[in-house]
Amino acid sequence: MTTPVTIEDIYKLFERSQEKLDKSIAEADRRFAESDRRFAESDRRATESRAELERLIVEREKSLAKLERTVERTSKAIDALTTRWGRFVEELVEPAVLRLFQEKGIDVKEVYPRARTKRQGAAMEIDILAIDDTELVLVECKSRLSKDDVDEFIEKLKRFKISFPHYKDYQAYGAVAGIEINEGIDRYAYRQGLFVIKPSGDNVAIANDEDFKPSYW
Repeated sequence: MTTPVTIEDIYKLFERSQEKLDKSIAEADRRFAESDRRFAESDRRATESRAELERLIVEREKSLAKLERTVERTSKAIDALTTRWGRFVEELVEPAVLRLFQEKGIDVKEVYPRARTKRQGAAMEIDILAIDDTELVLVECKSRLSKDDVDEFIEKLKRFKISFPHYKDYQAYGAVAGIEINEGIDRYAYRQGLFVIKPSGDNVAIANDEDFKPSYW
């Protein structure tokens, strides 16, 4: 025989259900509070990270700007030094040019340092230009002569008569001069048909031997 359910039994069951519900709500509230706390902490860290990143970016930009200024000053100093050395080589070679090429059978009689033309589309500067009535010699002067210098000079020789058309009927020779010459570059220039001018004692001399056959443009 079953025991009848009383109002008291129902009330107690309700109380237990209410207690479980209250515990569940309390646990949910606790978890929500913990999530809020963690979110707030994450947000704080993210804010700090963004601030630190922005600070680092600003510092990097300042460092790059400072580096660019340093590089610019250094480049200008190097360019100025290179220019002074180039002028020194020109001043060393120029007084000897007529004699050097007359000894090689090229009877140049006039010499023009830093011959320039500003012809539109064909501007050019020649370090030293030595000429006579039918022949001329272009001399490229470098403090340190490299393969690139030789190649660029050959391109200049190819364009010379476009830049200086009044010499179009002349036979043009090329010469490179250097205080220092990278290893093997004197032979490279020789094979391109260029005269090679090197320091010799207190003066300069053409290093090409008697078998040399110069190219002309």
